[in-house]
Amino acid sequence: MIDIKDRIMKGFIEEIRDKGMKFSMDDLAHRLGISKRTLYEHFSSKVEILEAIIKQTFAEGDEKAQQIIDDDSLSLIDKIKGVMMVLPTHYELYDLRVLEQMKRYYPEQWVMVDSSLSDDWQTLRELIEQGIREGQIVNMNVTLLMKLIIDAVNSTLDQRFYMQNQITVSQALSAIVDVLLFGLVPVDKR
Repeated sequence: MIDIKDRIMKGFIEEIRDKGMKFSMDDLAHRLGISKRTLYEHFSSKVEILEAIIKQTFAEGDEKAQQIIDDDSLSLIDKIKGVMMVLPTHYELYDLRVLEQMKRYYPEQWVMVDSSLSDDWQTLRELIEQGIREGQIVNMNVTLLMKLIIDAVNSTLDQRFYMQNQITVSQALSAIVDVLLFGLVPVDKR
């Protein structure tokens, strides 16, 4: 059975998907079929729900990445690919339109999300540095490489583009990661 807090967070994401950030706690309670009082027993405000979703997303992403790193059956390249492809649970929140609204109406929470999207991802950096040391990754400026990876992966934030082209976010991410790791030219054509 789904926990009421998880149900509220899921409903919050559905409201964002349908209406953007401009919805009321009344709208959320109505969507969930619960009273506003019940809603306020679990969360004091939309900000509190949003922060809970952001924190949950960060924690789950870190946990997924750690599971990949700890999996001894994966090669280093598979670990790099896996870490690059970790999708947040509530990836709908990571859409350019939603982020723009968040920046306008919830600037403190936007800063939390923006820093996670643009910061130099330490776990991935360490895997890439290991790959360079072991000769599995081309020796190049790691800071530049990380910027390219982060910018490419963050291109999935333009979810409208992918929907218009019938590409799921995971399909897009997989293709981006393949191009970044293996290039455009097939091995037999190099």
